Amino acid sequence: MNRIDYTKHAPEAFRHLLELSDRLHKGVLDPNLLELVFLRVSQINGCVFCLDMHAHALRKAGVDQRKLDTLPGWRESPLFDARERAALAWAEALNALDAGPLEENALEAVRAHFDEREVSELTFAVGAIRAWNVLNVGLRQPLPETPFEAAADAA
Repeated sequence: MNRIDYTKHAPEAFRHLLELSDRLHKGVLDPNLLELVFLRVSQINGCVFCLDMHAHALRKAGVDQRKLDTLPGWRESPLFDARERAALAWAEALNALDAGPLEENALEAVRAHFDEREVSELTFAVGAIRAWNVLNVGLRQPLPETPFEAAADAA
């Protein structure tokens, strides 16, 4: 598989996307909620690099493996609270914009659980993870040979 190293060929853009991700992690959203959104969007977009990274972050934060296992079926799982459900619904709706416009009540539904700053950061988070997914899938970023857990434990 031929890979293009975007970190080398577009270092400024890479740095800015890293900065955006870092600022989101320092924002008002709960870190686990943010990671759940990153993981769910990455599942939909098939980004194995991001799946590995964000599943590791959630496990490291103590999120139960059963919750991670049922994330694709979050609508049917009792393991997700109302805020998580609202965030995941919003993330999925934004991630599917190419299929058509947002449902009329999508924004109102997420605003029932989040204030305007949180909705704004959540929306930036979906945009950021989509950008990472596009880069990693499109430019063939491989799954690391060493899982994130093993790499983190060795550091």
